[in-house]
Amino acid sequence: MLAIINATLVLPDRLQPESYLLAEDGVITATGRMENVPELTGAEVYDAKGRFLAPGLVDIHCHAGGTTWFYEDPAVAARHLLKNGTTTVLPTLYFSMPKDELVRNFARIQAAMRAGETPNVAGFYTEAPYMNPKFGADRENNPWKGPICREEYLPVLEQAGKDARVWVVAPEREHIEDFVKDALAVNPNVHFAVGHSEATPYEVEALMPYGLQIATHHTNATGMLPKYPECRGVCVDEAVWYHDEIYAEIICDRMGIHVDPYMQRLVRKIKGADRIILISDACVFDGPVPEVGDYAGATDILFDWSGEIAGSKLLLLDACRNWAKHTGAGMAEVFRAASLNPSRAVGFTDRGEIKSGKRADLIVVDGGYTLQQVVFEGKLL
Repeated sequence: MLAIINATLVLPDRLQPESYLLAEDGVITATGRMENVPELTGAEVYDAKGRFLAPGLVDIHCHAGGTTWFYEDPAVAARHLLKNGTTTVLPTLYFSMPKDELVRNFARIQAAMRAGETPNVAGFYTEAPYMNPKFGADRENNPWKGPICREEYLPVLEQAGKDARVWVVAPEREHIEDFVKDALAVNPNVHFAVGHSEATPYEVEALMPYGLQIATHHTNATGMLPKYPECRGVCVDEAVWYHDEIYAEIICDRMGIHVDPYMQRLVRKIKGADRIILISDACVFDGPVPEVGDYAGATDILFDWSGEIAGSKLLLLDACRNWAKHTGAGMAEVFRAASLNPSRAVGFTDRGEIKSGKRADLIVVDGGYTLQQVVFEGKLL
């Protein structure tokens, strides 16, 4: 049994100071106030010394761990993230990979999963194959620009199988509904996200009955359709704001480059604490910093070789710190966005909050969101 004592528990709606947590066989078995802590004979005891005990981070949109793409070495990428507090991750593959490469990279990650080399990997989040080719980093190398073709995409769906948690789609692409239906036939529990898209709200809404409930890196790589000259139109972002059930992913870098801090506060006001998901969108692009634009100090974002912003170098805990700074969100709300909300969005019911019966995947941080300890499956790392 593991006992964590003298902790401030980060619960979904509040902080609970002077508390303890017990875990056994990888599961939280009890929590409570220190004045009621039971006898701990035989337990491994960790003294949090008043610091914050939060649920482990759940990064549902992550291409890499450190300097390693997931498809290159899944174990190295997964270990890097785990030691930095990401106890659940969905490796993300990208549309720049042709069919055979996607199938091969899915298989490589799946082999590592089956061998137990990536215990924090819990499936896939895939920005492929059918997004809008006008949007996204490295889009010059998009091999999926042509018509949607069942013979081309079916091997990809079948290889991902039930490990696919999320498929990102552009609803405006012709015959995208065929792809969505086939994805559901392979895995009835899969979810869909709208991303790299200039769909109208009506096109987004047409896919919601199939399980579209996530907005991929909200306000990034989305178009705006002017209806009349000098009149603002409506597009993907407005649809996300309008529909309470859609979760909005946010890449929250230190300088607010991906999403301006004012926009972050607006999205938080509209979507509320239950529908924000912090993601890293971590990548390993190494293009040069563009000469146009003020990127001084923006050391946690990346660029492709054409100067397009291309993901980040963020750890999810960095995004938590930045979200608190840019929006004023309190710690309970911040960790909700980085653990409970992403868990719910992709169908995980066994993690994401500190509660008896949930997985004992936990982190200890100080008031500045600096990592002090990782607990994975009830064990101190």
